Amino acid sequence: MTNRFRLTLAQMNPTVGDLDGNADKVRAAFSAGKAAGADMVAMPEMFLAGYQAQDLVLKPAFVADVRQHIEQLALDCADGPAVGVGGPLAEQGQLFNAYFILQAGKISAIVRKHDLPNTHVFDERRLFDQGPLSGPYSVNGVRIGTPICEDAWHEEVCEALAESGAEILLVPNG
Repeated sequence: MTNRFRLTLAQMNPTVGDLDGNADKVRAAFSAGKAAGADMVAMPEMFLAGYQAQDLVLKPAFVADVRQHIEQLALDCADGPAVGVGGPLAEQGQLFNAYFILQAGKISAIVRKHDLPNTHVFDERRLFDQGPLSGPYSVNGVRIGTPICEDAWHEEVCEALAESGAEILLVPNG
């Protein structure tokens, strides 16, 4: 592990469905993090789509538009710190609450939420598929595990990340 890792936590409020506006907020956080010498800028869970987007994530055109925005953000944020940003992911007929890691102009890792809440205002089991337990990804030589929100409340998720080499845990919440 490196001796130093600087993380910019961008606790911003997204607007549900405003992909352009939310992407602009990611770019602003990236610029601030870059100016501060951050190794990584972390946005909240489902930030790009807005949390909670509810049935909006069930519209394939919306999810495809989110993916295009994420790919553009990867290009726009290529020259600076890594960026973590949440959004829906359509993959092989499934839909995930995901966290995208952007580095060097591309999506370098994708974490899929494992434990989906289904209480009170949370309806994630209806909207999303359960993601597999994932391992850590690397940013500037540091192995980071990212349990997404409720994932951090379940020891099997954090345990799996620690056992697979995560040096720190970054937990985005909505």
